[in-house]
Amino acid sequence: MQTIYLDDALLVVNKPAGLPVLPDGWQPDAPYLTAVLQQEYGRLWVVHRLDKFTSGVMLFARTAEAHRALNRQFDQRQVEKVYHAIVLGTPPWEEQICQMPLRANVGQRHRTIVDGERGKASETRFHVLERGQAAALVEARPETGRTHQIRVHLSALGFPLLGDGLYGAGANPSLDRPALHAVSIAVFHPLSQQHQAFSVPYPPDFAAALKHVGLG
Repeated sequence: MQTIYLDDALLVVNKPAGLPVLPDGWQPDAPYLTAVLQQEYGRLWVVHRLDKFTSGVMLFARTAEAHRALNRQFDQRQVEKVYHAIVLGTPPWEEQICQMPLRANVGQRHRTIVDGERGKASETRFHVLERGQAAALVEARPETGRTHQIRVHLSALGFPLLGDGLYGAGANPSLDRPALHAVSIAVFHPLSQQHQAFSVPYPPDFAAALKHVGLG
């Protein structure tokens, strides 16, 4: 676990894929990120989440005051989150804004689905960074924070994530998880009010998958 930034208000880490942020309902005794970090840094407040199998930059508050300040920024959509995704297929567009409403925790597999009647408002901005013969590297900037939002929006657009069997992609030998990495996050620091951005590089499995599909 790599610590990216630490002060009295914030902890920023590079989350590995496969480790849930909070206890997993299916494996309540399994390790989870918040507990692992609290053993070293003391009490932490969860400000946002990454899926269990998503890697990348993640921010925690170290005080209740910092937690409240960061929550306000998320509520007011002042936080800038950037993800990179490897998708199957090559989008015909350079940029796309997806606003399909989403409903979470559907069915036995607890999937998120597009639901125009009962879904919650959701928005993700996409930009194609690189195209290959059968795959593409896409930047995603979610404006809302629905469960599996990026994965579902890309799948609904016809370009599921490499390795994402839950949302339309078959098994892939180059990556055994959805190809999604949280590259950066930017916030206003709760104490200084200065705008700060934190970023992390691709993990080895994501970088290898890019090379496997002829990207990067």
